[in-house]
Amino acid sequence: MHVLGNQIEKASSAATVTPIEICGDIHGQFYDMKELFKVGGDCPKTNYLFLGDFVDRGFNSVETFLLLLALKVRYPDRITLIRGNHESRQITQVYGFYDECLRKYGSVNVWRYCTDIFDYLSLSALIENKIFGVHGGLSHNISTLDQIRSIDRKQEVPHDGAMCDLLWSDPEDIVDGWALSPRGAGFLFGGNVVDIFNHANNIDYICRAHQLVMEGFKWMFNNQIVTVWSAPNYCYRCGNVAAILKLDENLDKEFRVFEAAPQETGNAPKDRNPEGLLLSENRHQITFYEIGLIQLYLFVIQYA
Repeated sequence: MHVLGNQIEKASSAATVTPIEICGDIHGQFYDMKELFKVGGDCPKTNYLFLGDFVDRGFNSVETFLLLLALKVRYPDRITLIRGNHESRQITQVYGFYDECLRKYGSVNVWRYCTDIFDYLSLSALIENKIFGVHGGLSHNISTLDQIRSIDRKQEVPHDGAMCDLLWSDPEDIVDGWALSPRGAGFLFGGNVVDIFNHANNIDYICRAHQLVMEGFKWMFNNQIVTVWSAPNYCYRCGNVAAILKLDENLDKEFRVFEAAPQETGNAPKDRNPEGLLLSENRHQITFYEIGLIQLYLFVIQYA
């Protein structure tokens, strides 16, 4: 039963245009995402690129992802969603989304529909052919953008290889070349790797997410790569601010920094595991609208 696949994103690398707002990790922080839209502007008046990690850890992964899907269905050319390492069946069974769906709906059907959609998300984005957007980072198996476009993305995130690296890798100041990642997936890569990739593909810089930045954004390697983080007060306790990157028609950039919104869910529960998994205690009946939206999206993805 597939519904919105190729409409979700039609290729492994999505092409986007300016002006645009680029957003990092959201992690189920629904009310903070609503604050993000207040800061960046309403869709469809504003173009958006989300760099993945919509779910897990926050209270409201279901609401977060379904709102983004609804916007994608209604305004497919105004919002681009690419895949993060948490858009994965294995990861969501550990870090909250699976349990949230089960608690709120009494079954795992919503989780299954959403994870089917994850498989169709693009792995990267290219803004005006000059800025490369990706969730994690680079891969030693990838030297050109065309190689990314040729990846068969319609699968669960593998444990290694190019697709895994794009979603899991991190830049690191003290690394020259490549090094093993402490995450257990992907790699650490240094400034020389970024310089070679950017020059080979004629891009100005890389925009990625994946790592908490207390100030909301962070440049590295002489402004050749920037991390954007869009979940303020991450896990409802980190105290960080968040940011989105605004690019105008001339690719001039402005970082919009914002703080956490009031949370209607109350205080965060205590950790349920060493990773600080945060789950909602609310339980809802699934609506025909919600299930229909997911099924419609899967259908369009497959047959568009």
